[in-house]
Amino acid sequence: MKMPTVAERLAILDSNRTLKMARSAHAYVRGNTAKFYDWLAASPVARRVPEGPAVWICGDCHLGNLGPLANGEGRVEIQIRDLDQAVIGNPAHDLIRLGLSLATAARSSDLPGVATAHMIEEMVEGYAAAMGDPTSGDAGPEPDAVRSVRRKALSRGWQHLARARLEAVEPRIPLGKRFWALAGDERAALKHVFDDPAVARLVLSLDGEKTDRSIRMVDAAYWMKGCSSLGLHRYAVLLGLKNGKGRSGYALIDLKEAVAPVAPVRAGAGMPADNAERVVAAACALSPHLGRRMMPVKMGDRSLFIRELAPQDLKLEVDQFSEAQAAKAAHYLAFVVGKAHARQMDDATRAAWRDVLETDRRGSIHAPNWLWESVVSLAGSHEAGYLEHCRRYALAA
Repeated sequence: MKMPTVAERLAILDSNRTLKMARSAHAYVRGNTAKFYDWLAASPVARRVPEGPAVWICGDCHLGNLGPLANGEGRVEIQIRDLDQAVIGNPAHDLIRLGLSLATAARSSDLPGVATAHMIEEMVEGYAAAMGDPTSGDAGPEPDAVRSVRRKALSRGWQHLARARLEAVEPRIPLGKRFWALAGDERAALKHVFDDPAVARLVLSLDGEKTDRSIRMVDAAYWMKGCSSLGLHRYAVLLGLKNGKGRSGYALIDLKEAVAPVAPVRAGAGMPADNAERVVAAACALSPHLGRRMMPVKMGDRSLFIRELAPQDLKLEVDQFSEAQAAKAAHYLAFVVGKAHARQMDDATRAAWRDVLETDRRGSIHAPNWLWESVVSLAGSHEAGYLEHCRRYALAA
């Protein structure tokens, strides 16, 4: 199979991204972060969205960016799993983004509008519970979608990761639809990254930091993966971990280009200027299980971040919601996001932000009006944008 050149990659990736976004309204929401913030700024309610505490936020807080993550010791927790858009900004933006994602999932599940109203109410209750006590607050019952992906995560080992990501358990990366041959000096540049002793220490520390071990690059490929990240430089690298007795294990490393975020940054925020350093700093603040496994690196003039993929790292996939499960999921997942925000605040700041969430609750829905009205406005904008996107790209394809 002929592998595409670098120029051909960009055309293929751009086409794949637009078609992937046309698959469903929910896929369109996931892949259209820039439009989300444009439409939010233009919405009638934009001026009434409160300024929360200046903390690291996900910036792209939709359902697919939450899921189980393992730390270096193999413990699994549901956390935010994608921090490409993370900035020091307004936590209200994560709430609105999550609310829109839940509303779109409810629409895809053909649930009545009142179910979406209940989801927004439960979302606020779950988030407020995390503000009250991020350590032992009431996360609510674990929804079926979360329970099932957690069980799957806990049962996975290297062979599952290899079959899912590489479609093989042999120590190689199979070239084809998802993995493409490296061009020119890319392989040499990647080898240079993993020759760095600091990178080797990170990888070995996740394997118990055995001093008699070394790493070597077994294989590498360009990785066609994701939706919002399509078109960026992204690589899969298979490392061999060898000890003094000649025995080897393997680690699968994801390298992803970091670019400037589109999420609004709080004025005067002290963030790293380098985008890979920004992503890693955000991960350490929002998702400690992930942050401890990441590191910023350079490939030429490009800024990338690396992380070892753990078998337990899974995306939360929600194809269908029942009305009861939708409310449970909204409460639980908002608690996860609230916990990520709250661990960055002191007691007084959490209490003050929680008080803000209790205000502006007029009418029949027990949630801030700015949140409900933002979700309603954005749902309409995204629906219209999705249909127009399908007309322009899916019909042409």
